[in-house]
Amino acid sequence: MDINFKATILIVDSWSDNLVLMKELLQGRYHVKLAGTGADALRLAEMAPRPDLILLDATLPDMDARAVLHELRGDFLSEATPVIFLTAEGDPDGERRAFRDGASDVIAKPVAAEPLHARVALHLELKTLRAMHKSRDSQLDYLVAARTREAVRMQDATILAMATLAEARDPNTGAHLRRTQLLFTALARELRFHARFSAELGDANIALMAQAAPLHDIGKVAIPDAILEKPGRLTVEEFNIMKRHTVHGRDAIAGVEQTLGGTNPFLRYAREITYSHQEKWDGSGYPEGLRGEQIPLAARLMAVVDVYDALISKRVYKPAFTHETAVELIRQGRDEHFDPDIVDAMLAIEEQFRAICAEFPDSE
Repeated sequence: MDINFKATILIVDSWSDNLVLMKELLQGRYHVKLAGTGADALRLAEMAPRPDLILLDATLPDMDARAVLHELRGDFLSEATPVIFLTAEGDPDGERRAFRDGASDVIAKPVAAEPLHARVALHLELKTLRAMHKSRDSQLDYLVAARTREAVRMQDATILAMATLAEARDPNTGAHLRRTQLLFTALARELRFHARFSAELGDANIALMAQAAPLHDIGKVAIPDAILEKPGRLTVEEFNIMKRHTVHGRDAIAGVEQTLGGTNPFLRYAREITYSHQEKWDGSGYPEGLRGEQIPLAARLMAVVDVYDALISKRVYKPAFTHETAVELIRQGRDEHFDPDIVDAMLAIEEQFRAICAEFPDSE
């Protein structure tokens, strides 16, 4: 604080003798304003410099002191500005009313120099300390928020790096991962107010699910290239090996949980997505043949997103299908491959799907 700074004290008292006395006691140390009525107090409080502390007579002739304080707080002063009520000596009821009405402290009249100086100095110091504490808290909150944002960015980058490693054979991996993340988010948001899904699809959970979505095929890192890149139909034996990518992905996430000594919502969603996104609503999927709502919600959402994105993408074993064809094939899988309500949500926002894929196309 500037060592030449003088706090401004507004003294409000209906007795001119009291005003003169308190001004003489305080003016050497502080900048003093005087008001003889509640109306004068409101007018002076609005003028610069605003008061840093107010001494307020509890028995003003024109306005109730409580009303004056209420208007001051509402229009000109912060809650941090101390207001000391001046009450009649030997009036315990007056003191109680003052504190009840919002006074920071009470001084009995006639005012003596020592208690006046002590109380004013104490409350100004407390105000300064509170302001410093609030400033430090704000700086700390800013630093924590900045560190948190950086940690989230680092976590997202790590997740994408792991997912990219799993799909490194595909030159369009980056676009595929970004598309599936955005498609997943759009689909989940469309369903967040649906009665079946609203309990789980809050904004925080949607963000964690979408963050985990790029890891859906991380288990493919353990699948031989000859199977992943085979242009023709896989044999039964090859397909059985391919299906193991869900188990490999699940085991990788479970290993992280074991290392940490527990799980969290992000790791749980990542495990559910990697392990169960190939399950089908009618129970004909893999690895466990789960049926209906036995399949975790995050995995059911990922199933629709993953199939749609695979359909519109060129693969070694097929050309890229149009958006219209992909949507129709998803529609045909309703109530068999996919949760019917999730398909309906996808159909409701199919133009969002088209726009996302147009923004992040595969390279030629």
